[in-house]
Amino acid sequence: MVSIEAPERVDAVRTRSWRNWCPRRSWWRWVRRIGFALVGLLVLLVAITAFRVWQVGRQDHRPHSDAILVLGAAQYDGRPSATLKARLDHAYDLYEQGIAPQIVTVGGKRTGDVYTEAQSGQMYLTGRGVPASAITAVGVGSDTLLSLRAANTVLRTHGWHSVVLVTDPWHSLRSRTMARDLGLTAQTSPTRTGPASHGRVTEGRYIARETAAYLYYRVFHSP
Repeated sequence: MVSIEAPERVDAVRTRSWRNWCPRRSWWRWVRRIGFALVGLLVLLVAITAFRVWQVGRQDHRPHSDAILVLGAAQYDGRPSATLKARLDHAYDLYEQGIAPQIVTVGGKRTGDVYTEAQSGQMYLTGRGVPASAITAVGVGSDTLLSLRAANTVLRTHGWHSVVLVTDPWHSLRSRTMARDLGLTAQTSPTRTGPASHGRVTEGRYIARETAAYLYYRVFHSP
């Protein structure tokens, strides 16, 4: 015999099932919405930061300052790498234009090296005719932040507070932010002849790397 349930009972069962299922569906819907919103905000933050890296890298500010500060890069037994040489050549041009009476070179050395990056830069600039009295080498620091901290101590000892930072274009935003966080009046005048400016693919790779590095610094205040 086939039993037939009363319509009222069937409706009651359906109502209870809907009430039990509806809150779960609504809860997961909000979780998904929040997740999509957070992902969207993250993508927007990365995109804005990448644009700022590109934008500041294209700017060239060279006001009269206390010193021209050349950020270090690799050197080989006292000979600047292509990246460091491009920075030093640009710093030399700024010095010749009278942007600042002093040049500060920074950067430490790796295990086994004879010279620091700062010494390599100092030797190169004196070889180009810059008086030794116009160059201060700060051979401390294995990254941008440590080098800037060491340079900041030396700068303040001399009573120098304003600097023009010389580095690669896509490194400008991060280095300028670090210098300003240390209390320096810092502007950037990047070199355009280094390896970081050779081709769109290379530029894109450097911008991506600096975008990540800048965001990391802003969150953790470390390089």
